[in-house]
Amino acid sequence: MFTFALIACFIGTPELAIVYVPVIMPLMLSLGYDRVTAAAISLCGTIAGFTAALTNPFTVGTAQMVAGLPLYSGMIYRIICFLIIIIIGIAYVMRYAEKTRTKPKDAIKSHTLKSNVTNRQKVAGIVTALFFIGMIAGVILYRWDMVTLGGYFIAMGIIPALIVGMGSKEIAESFNEGFRDVLVGAMVCGIARAVAVVMNEGQIMDTIVYGISTVISQLPESVTVIGMLITQSLFNFFVPSGSGQALIMMPIMAPLADLVGITRQTAILAFQFGDGFSNILFPTSGYFMATLAIAGVGWNRWVKFILPLFLLWMSAGAILLVVANLIGWY
Repeated sequence: MFTFALIACFIGTPELAIVYVPVIMPLMLSLGYDRVTAAAISLCGTIAGFTAALTNPFTVGTAQMVAGLPLYSGMIYRIICFLIIIIIGIAYVMRYAEKTRTKPKDAIKSHTLKSNVTNRQKVAGIVTALFFIGMIAGVILYRWDMVTLGGYFIAMGIIPALIVGMGSKEIAESFNEGFRDVLVGAMVCGIARAVAVVMNEGQIMDTIVYGISTVISQLPESVTVIGMLITQSLFNFFVPSGSGQALIMMPIMAPLADLVGITRQTAILAFQFGDGFSNILFPTSGYFMATLAIAGVGWNRWVKFILPLFLLWMSAGAILLVVANLIGWY
């Protein structure tokens, strides 16, 4: 979970949860854990990193540019937020996993695993790790977009495969198997996206934003940051896109923060928390629903599992926002 969170906090791609589930699901089931645990490791890890992101170009970067702040400023406090949020998430998932664990289906012994790993596979593993480091560097130094990252991921799949000795036919067949595994998820993404399209085409988005901002402006200063958090969470149901929500809400929230005496950095953190936590609760989040579909976990079952963690995260987020406001974080 920490690894998944670390990747997401730098490059801001919670969609990778779709990729993680097919990889870790067989291992989790063989160790006696259920499908919810596998989905939670993937989703909760990536969302923790995405929510308390350090250099996420789609949320932090976009919001800070709109608000007129130095790019990726305020890093130290966000590191504290990141550690608190991921620790809460890991503790919650571990507690659930131990409570629901059954007798492992297949005993996995470390010496068996070690004996099956060849030198070429070890090299491929090292190259894959270097690919992840290069991906983080590309996003931070060269501002790679989603199209560039897509091409990078293709190379990230092909080159290690060549190192372990796979031929072109085997690589192509592996890609086809992967496409088949995520096809249902891709269809779910399209259906979930339809809600935002209807909102935009119906021309009611601005009305909703105006009504929300009017309510927030009436709150006392000490409560405004929590109001921003709740507002961003509710708005994420209609616009489950980090960059899209930043472009819609931050031009309103940044001046509003100035009016009520809150730093713009704090307003951006409220946007991060509101946009992030609810991504694994609202069914309008495409990649979230796709991940559940691939994991074979129903949304109703997932809500029963995630709701306590969601409330814990929201409470921790509210406290962190109040502290940020009291110290005048900028």
